[in-house]
Amino acid sequence: MPRAKGGFKTRRRRKKILEQAKGFYGAKSRLYRVATEAVDKAMQYAYRDRKAKKREFRALWIGLTYSQFMLKLKQANITLNRKSLADMAYNDPAAFNQLVEKVKS
Repeated sequence: MPRAKGGFKTRRRRKKILEQAKGFYGAKSRLYRVATEAVDKAMQYAYRDRKAKKREFRALWIGLTYSQFMLKLKQANITLNRKSLADMAYNDPAAFNQLVEKVKS
């Protein structure tokens, strides 16, 4: 059986990984084996941090943690679900800010 060399598909697969590793430092952007590990790790971080970004921004918008905000809403007898709160924050930020200030005080 003849030896299988790096043909068209292999070259295309490796080139794709090295393109993704562009801008990485040293061997991570040049050597396929090292670049594969770096790209895999970068993809894991990207996936994780897409979720984390939502959490961080929610806290920044409200000015207090989400759980504290929901607790204070409940204590103030304001019954709004998450969907309506998100809609209000997006479409009517002034009303949402008033709600947050009311809950904070």
